[in-house]
Amino acid sequence: MKNFRLLGYLFALSLFIYSCDSSRDERPLGEYEKGLLIINEGNFSSRDGDISHYNFNTGDVQQNIFEKVNSRPFAGIIQDIVEFEDYFYLVANTGKVEIVDKITFKSLGSVGGNTEDNENPELIQPRSAIVADNKIYIADHGPYDDSWANPESYIAIVNDKMGGDVVEKIETSSRPEKLYRINNDILIACTAARKIDVLGIGDDAISKSIEIPGTPAEFLEFDGKLLLFSRNSNTVFFHEINKSDYSISNTTEISIANPTSNIALGENGEAYIITRDGSNNLVSKISISSGQVINANFFEGSRFYGIGYDKVDKYVYVADNNGFQGSGTVMVINQNGEEVKKITSGAAPSGFIFRR
Repeated sequence: MKNFRLLGYLFALSLFIYSCDSSRDERPLGEYEKGLLIINEGNFSSRDGDISHYNFNTGDVQQNIFEKVNSRPFAGIIQDIVEFEDYFYLVANTGKVEIVDKITFKSLGSVGGNTEDNENPELIQPRSAIVADNKIYIADHGPYDDSWANPESYIAIVNDKMGGDVVEKIETSSRPEKLYRINNDILIACTAARKIDVLGIGDDAISKSIEIPGTPAEFLEFDGKLLLFSRNSNTVFFHEINKSDYSISNTTEISIANPTSNIALGENGEAYIITRDGSNNLVSKISISSGQVINANFFEGSRFYGIGYDKVDKYVYVADNNGFQGSGTVMVINQNGEEVKKITSGAAPSGFIFRR
């Protein structure tokens, strides 16, 4: 009898310990917490940008998940999605940024989108964003002049990570694109000026501008280094940035014809880049480590508009914009350069976020 009582006590104690084990996460996954998010830029005339969700396990695709969750169209051309803490920032180059819960896609706030003040809109052509010290910094090309240049490009600053009014605009060299936070600064890739602008967080002022070869496209983290990827008509550059003074300490140049700004890091120092020659498009495989082209014709097709790499399946994802006519397509390519499947997307797919 005593043994039965002892067994009963031990069983009750085990249940208590199990129920109090904080390492066990019993919370069910949110609908969009895992899977592939496809950024659909949308067509300019209809401004029908939105996000598609692809379930890796079932193969199911949900289109327009922003509209589905929020019961309204996104109503913009999505240029970029930026992740910070529990949020995604959907940047539309039609003048707004939407802040959504990254699990549910419920809209929580916004910047811009006010069409009433046509004389002085808060945002004109936003391209990307970053959050630092609870503030949103938004790269904006600004208005065009008579020669289609952008001499009034700027970084718009919002004092709350959940959105609100633009409180300040900081002039940049020209056409700011991708942003990268390091130390207490934000590095700004200015495409038209071919410069890196350095903006100090706190004083919110440009402290220096650094000229670089090629048109800057994207900051990359590789092998413990900070690289800036840039390009011209027949060369791609990987500039290693000194993490203290932001000077260019080393540059790897790779000769390749007609490169675009669409690049995806693979593994072992490899990368995949879209090149275009008229209607003929290629995915080329290159090595940042060796500075060589591994396979210039890794995959061939047309209307390539975005590229991504899935480190789990080791597949390359290539977006086909379908000539901006209706839905686009995503082609999934294996390491032999062979198409293994296609995924239907929304209008003008241009990028991917892999959530495993």
